Amino acid sequence: MSTTKLKISDEEWRTRLSPDRFHILREKGTERPFTGKLLHNKEKGTYHCAGCGLELFSSDSKFGSGSGWPSFFQAVVRDNIRTREDKSFGMVRTEIMCAKCGGHLGHVFDDGPEPTGLRYCVNSLSLEFSPG
Repeated sequence: MSTTKLKISDEEWRTRLSPDRFHILREKGTERPFTGKLLHNKEKGTYHCAGCGLELFSSDSKFGSGSGWPSFFQAVVRDNIRTREDKSFGMVRTEIMCAKCGGHLGHVFDDGPEPTGLRYCVNSLSLEFSPG
Protein backbone atom coordinates (compact mmCIF):
# COMPACT_ATOMS: atom_id res chain seq x y z
CA MET A 1 0.00 0.00 0.00
CA SER A 2 1.25 3.47 -0.87
CA THR A 3 2.46 5.80 1.86
CA THR A 4 1.61 8.90 -0.18
CA LYS A 5 0.37 11.35 2.43
CA LEU A 6 -3.42 11.74 2.54
CA LYS A 7 -4.83 15.25 2.71
CA ILE A 8 -8.25 15.02 4.34
CA SER A 9 -10.06 17.76 6.25
CA ASP A 10 -11.11 17.34 9.88
CA GLU A 11 -14.71 17.50 8.67
CA GLU A 12 -14.15 14.50 6.39
CA TRP A 13 -12.28 12.61 9.15
CA ARG A 14 -15.29 13.15 11.43
CA THR A 15 -17.51 11.40 8.87
CA ARG A 16 -15.06 8.49 8.47
CA LEU A 17 -14.20 7.86 12.14
CA SER A 18 -16.16 7.28 15.34
CA PRO A 19 -15.83 10.10 17.89
CA ASP A 20 -13.45 7.98 20.00
CA ARG A 21 -11.25 7.13 17.01
CA PHE A 22 -11.26 10.76 15.85
CA HIS A 23 -10.10 11.84 19.31
CA ILE A 24 -7.19 9.38 19.29
CA LEU A 25 -6.09 9.58 15.65
CA ARG A 26 -6.71 13.24 14.89
CA GLU A 27 -6.52 14.96 18.32
CA LYS A 28 -3.69 12.83 19.78
CA GLY A 29 -5.88 11.32 22.50
CA THR A 30 -5.11 8.23 24.56
CA GLU A 31 -7.40 5.44 25.64
CA ARG A 32 -7.32 4.44 29.30
CA PRO A 33 -4.77 1.68 30.02
CA PHE A 34 -6.02 -1.92 30.05
CA THR A 35 -9.27 -1.01 28.22
CA GLY A 36 -8.37 -1.49 24.54
CA LYS A 37 -10.01 -4.34 22.64
CA LEU A 38 -6.71 -5.41 21.04
CA LEU A 39 -4.61 -5.49 24.21
CA HIS A 40 -5.07 -9.23 24.79
CA ASN A 41 -5.54 -10.25 21.14
CA LYS A 42 -3.39 -13.32 20.49
CA GLU A 43 -4.61 -14.15 16.97
CA LYS A 44 -2.14 -14.29 14.09
CA GLY A 45 -2.54 -11.46 11.62
CA THR A 46 -1.78 -7.87 10.77
CA TYR A 47 -2.57 -4.58 12.48
CA HIS A 48 -3.52 -1.71 10.15
CA CYS A 49 -4.11 2.00 10.71
CA ALA A 50 -7.79 2.52 11.57
CA GLY A 51 -7.72 5.79 9.67
CA CYS A 52 -6.38 4.73 6.29
CA GLY A 53 -5.67 0.98 6.34
CA LEU A 54 -1.87 1.19 6.06
CA GLU A 55 -0.18 -1.97 7.34
CA LEU A 56 1.68 -1.16 10.56
CA PHE A 57 2.43 -4.19 12.76
CA SER A 58 2.39 -7.98 12.63
CA SER A 59 1.19 -10.27 15.39
CA ASP A 60 4.69 -11.78 15.23
CA SER A 61 6.10 -8.62 16.83
CA LYS A 62 3.37 -8.17 19.48
CA PHE A 63 4.30 -8.80 23.11
CA GLY A 64 2.84 -8.33 26.58
CA SER A 65 4.60 -5.27 27.98
CA GLY A 66 2.35 -4.81 31.02
CA SER A 67 1.89 -1.16 30.04
CA GLY A 68 -1.87 -1.45 29.40
CA TRP A 69 -1.68 -0.87 25.64
CA PRO A 70 -0.89 -3.24 22.76
CA SER A 71 2.89 -3.29 22.34
CA PHE A 72 5.08 -4.28 19.41
CA PHE A 73 8.87 -4.47 19.06
CA GLN A 74 8.96 -3.52 15.37
CA ALA A 75 6.86 -2.16 12.52
CA VAL A 76 6.07 -4.27 9.47
CA VAL A 77 7.73 -1.59 7.33
CA ARG A 78 9.75 1.04 9.20
CA ASP A 79 8.75 3.79 6.74
CA ASN A 80 5.04 3.21 7.48
CA ILE A 81 5.52 4.91 10.84
CA ARG A 82 6.70 8.47 11.38
CA THR A 83 8.06 9.78 14.67
CA ARG A 84 8.41 13.17 16.31
CA GLU A 85 9.34 14.55 19.69
CA ASP A 86 6.36 14.98 22.05
CA LYS A 87 6.81 17.34 25.01
CA SER A 88 3.20 17.17 26.25
CA PHE A 89 2.26 16.49 29.88
CA GLY A 90 5.67 17.61 31.16
CA MET A 91 7.48 14.64 29.58
CA VAL A 92 9.70 14.14 26.56
CA ARG A 93 8.57 11.14 24.52
CA THR A 94 8.63 10.00 20.90
CA GLU A 95 5.21 10.08 19.27
CA ILE A 96 4.42 7.55 16.54
CA MET A 97 2.10 8.39 13.65
CA CYS A 98 0.84 6.66 10.54
CA ALA A 99 3.03 7.75 7.61
CA LYS A 100 0.08 7.83 5.21
CA CYS A 101 -2.65 9.70 7.11
CA GLY A 102 -0.66 11.24 9.97
CA GLY A 103 -2.92 9.59 12.55
CA HIS A 104 -1.61 9.47 16.13
CA LEU A 105 -0.88 5.87 17.12
CA GLY A 106 0.89 6.23 20.48
CA HIS A 107 4.55 6.40 21.48
CA VAL A 108 7.74 4.38 21.10
CA PHE A 109 10.15 3.70 23.95
CA ASP A 110 13.59 2.05 24.12
CA ASP A 111 12.68 -0.48 26.83
CA GLY A 112 11.36 -3.27 24.59
CA PRO A 113 12.62 -6.80 23.98
CA GLU A 114 15.27 -7.99 21.56
CA PRO A 115 15.92 -7.95 18.70
CA THR A 116 15.09 -4.21 18.46
CA GLY A 117 14.89 -3.08 22.09
CA LEU A 118 11.86 -0.97 21.11
CA ARG A 119 8.34 -0.87 22.55
CA TYR A 120 5.76 0.65 20.23
CA CYS A 121 2.96 1.40 22.70
CA VAL A 122 -0.21 1.76 20.59
CA ASN A 123 -3.83 2.73 21.23
CA SER A 124 -6.19 -0.10 20.22
CA LEU A 125 -8.58 2.44 18.71
CA SER A 126 -5.89 3.55 16.27
CA LEU A 127 -5.69 0.01 14.86
CA GLU A 128 -7.77 -2.46 12.87
CA PHE A 129 -6.83 -6.14 13.06
CA SER A 130 -6.94 -8.50 10.07
CA PRO A 131 -6.62 -12.21 10.94
CA GLY A 132 -4.44 -14.40 8.80
